[in-house]
Amino acid sequence: MQPPLLLDLRRVTVPRRLAAISAQVPPGSLIHIIGPNGAGKSTLLACIAGLMPSAGEITLLDRPVGQWHGADLALRRGYLCQQAVPGTAMPVFQYLMLHQPRNADETAVDRCVGYLAAALSLADKLDRPLSRLSGGEWQRVRLTAVFLQIWPAINPLGRLLLLDEPAAGLDIAQRVALDALLAEVRAAGLGVLVCAHDLNHTLHHAGRVWLMSSGAMAAQGGVGRVMRPEILSPVFGVDFTLLQAGERPWLVASGSTLPPRRTFSGAF
Repeated sequence: MQPPLLLDLRRVTVPRRLAAISAQVPPGSLIHIIGPNGAGKSTLLACIAGLMPSAGEITLLDRPVGQWHGADLALRRGYLCQQAVPGTAMPVFQYLMLHQPRNADETAVDRCVGYLAAALSLADKLDRPLSRLSGGEWQRVRLTAVFLQIWPAINPLGRLLLLDEPAAGLDIAQRVALDALLAEVRAAGLGVLVCAHDLNHTLHHAGRVWLMSSGAMAAQGGVGRVMRPEILSPVFGVDFTLLQAGERPWLVASGSTLPPRRTFSGAF
């Protein structure tokens, strides 16, 4: 029996950016969206989040994304955009409170903030103004906020997490912590979509992969199907080799380059 669909994309199109993207997301899945710069990854994620107009159909929980009221949509999906600037002296804890789910129990929210802040090494920075954070600290605050928005213990309606390059600015320990938090929300049945650039991290951690090229879906499927040199090399314009080191495979890019595949003229 096919698992129920959390998210269904049917011929999603944005002029000059996306060309007829079709894909599905079942509950509990971790899907990495990969591709060169300008492939349309961030555009696709913004369309799914309901923040960019598109043609075609994007259905969340059997309801078109455009038909969700903003407050109801925020209870069901969290979205981390690629770049954001704090630009304020608001303390971290106050910023996080702006992202707590509507009508959530205050005691449970406090416990959740403490748990997430500890996991992402922010416990000693909750009183710090946003304007005094480093780039990596600000990224961890943003991650804490989006997790707080859909965290199952305080928001049973949370279903989908959309993350655009969430590991930017994180060190290795913080990336491990992020992976652990993603495993927790997936275990609760949430679907997770991640725009990613580290191909070996995708190779080792993703459940499924959407490979994008010039606004089109070049390939999609399980890691073993998509993360192969003959699939990746034409898209990235780099000659990849798949090597075995210890118990894990690794993708290594050689110095030679190949002409990148062109699938949708004018996309960026």
